Amino acid sequence: QVQVAEIGGGLLQVGGSLRPSCTVSGWVFDEHAMGWFRQAPGKEREGIACISWSGDTTYYADSVKGRFTISRDNAKDTIYLEMNGLEPEDTATYYCAARFSLPTELSWGDEYEYRHWGQGTQVTVSS
Repeated sequence: QVQVAEIGGGLLQVGGSLRPSCTVSGWVFDEHAMGWFRQAPGKEREGIACISWSGDTTYYADSVKGRFTISRDNAKDTIYLEMNGLEPEDTATYYCAARFSLPTELSWGDEYEYRHWGQGTQVTVSS
């Protein structure tokens, strides 16, 4: 059984930094791309970052590009999301998910290409 678990959310002020992580078990982790998504209250879930199985290729939503960095440690079956310069608009529940297909520039943010979602971790940024 595949299990995905995110940790590391929190409450912080504008301009702060956070580094949530996501660990996967029961899955051949180092053969698949992984993604981070977020969902704010009243809004649809959006893809914000994706990383290839090797970590060599990354994709970012325009809303986080230059502020967030996705990375992975295949030895630990874990991905990370380094978030800097946080803004109130970043307040959301953050999810990670494992992807079956190879990500492309056009498809990396399509949530229907992902399986095995975690329960999410809450990030709240106060002004």
